[in-house]
Amino acid sequence: MQQSLKWLMTAVIGAVSLQACSAPPPDPTIPGPAARHAASQRLTAVVVTNRAVLSGSAGSRFKLVNSPGDTDGGSATPITADGYFLTADHVLAQSAGRKVFVVYRNGGNVRYAKARIVWRSYGADVAVLHAPMPTPFHYQWTAPDHWLPVGTPVIHAGIATGFRTSPGKLSTEIPPESPFTGNRKFKIDMPLQPGDSGGPVLDSHGDLVGINSAVEYLVPMETAFFIDSECSRPNVHAIAAIIERDRRTPRAKGR
Repeated sequence: MQQSLKWLMTAVIGAVSLQACSAPPPDPTIPGPAARHAASQRLTAVVVTNRAVLSGSAGSRFKLVNSPGDTDGGSATPITADGYFLTADHVLAQSAGRKVFVVYRNGGNVRYAKARIVWRSYGADVAVLHAPMPTPFHYQWTAPDHWLPVGTPVIHAGIATGFRTSPGKLSTEIPPESPFTGNRKFKIDMPLQPGDSGGPVLDSHGDLVGINSAVEYLVPMETAFFIDSECSRPNVHAIAAIIERDRRTPRAKGR
């Protein structure tokens, strides 16, 4: 009992200390051509359709308007070398009874494959997909135990507008991750459009900060003013554990 109480007090003191710490100043480095090139090598779309195959509808520019007429979808973010992707859960909102494909740019080549929904969270607006293809061009997370302060320069690589927007910055900070940290919502000052959801948000080194989720507008009368875009950063260690468990299943091995 005394040991349990001691552990609890240590955890509480640690949590209070973490909250009391102020975030460091942001890295002022603006994401440049190298970060954008890295994103272009990993560009990924999600296509939700009634069709059994996607042949002829996947192009190098990933335009959903060129996909089948019944298509829903958005962007995705490759996070391993063996076909695991993150996307926004709402991208899969109409997936019941339909086929889900990922269209993945592997450097200069474009590949597509039918994907399997591994895990999803409506509340966090995050989902994990797996497709049976190698994905050597994938993202590394920013260090989970580091602060990402307000003002940190970022870019996003959603398929709709990611390469037509200038670099932006974090509008909210992302504190370090702990074993008890769940999904964290954060905001960027870059507008999104349909198709960008599920795409990566990257720092100046091309490392993964989180994924696009939603855009916020203030709508007084008939005029809409952009406020911020909302993004999600799941617990990095929890996502890794979900993927590791799935790797051991027959479905992940194609059986």
